Amino acid sequence: MARAGLTTERVTIASAELADEVGLDQVTMAQVARRLGVKDASLYAHVRNLEDLRGRIALLAADEKTIRIAEATAGRAGKDALIAFANAWREYAHRHPGRYTATQTPIQVDPELAAKAPGPRRAVELTYSMLRGYGLAEPDLTDAVRLLRSTFHGFVALEAAGGFAHERSPEQSWARALDALHTLLEHWPPSREGDST
Repeated sequence: MARAGLTTERVTIASAELADEVGLDQVTMAQVARRLGVKDASLYAHVRNLEDLRGRIALLAADEKTIRIAEATAGRAGKDALIAFANAWREYAHRHPGRYTATQTPIQVDPELAAKAPGPRRAVELTYSMLRGYGLAEPDLTDAVRLLRSTFHGFVALEAAGGFAHERSPEQSWARALDALHTLLEHWPPSREGDST
């Protein structure tokens, strides 16, 4: 018998919690139904299928991660903003590994849902706003965004996989990586648009 009050939001949150525990790729409709104490078929009144559910997890996670970054960077600029931004990103990845994976995985998201979700849009705004503090403009802004995302995601993904076995702590390397990013952003090389090399 279905629990009273089952909603799309409850299904999404339960699925996100499960993803954090077992990994996004291990989440199934049957597992979510068991977690909620309902029959599998009950879920289909709230989500279309597993892909739809994963899309909803991704949007939930994008909202949560963006809120944490916004709170961490409020009133900060330059290196302080960069460090706060990066630490909020990394902390979210540590605390919510399944949800974080959803934000970094190509998932087909319902366009109507995506249009209403503020998280992804706000994430872009926050990132570009922080980088404008370094005096960057397009196309350098986009290049810098890609550099930051690659660095942050690469670090947390390797860290989660146990890829940092050296005796030097990941904390020390993370701090130095942020120092290096700050220095690079302050001394961003001039754009070579039109250069064929």
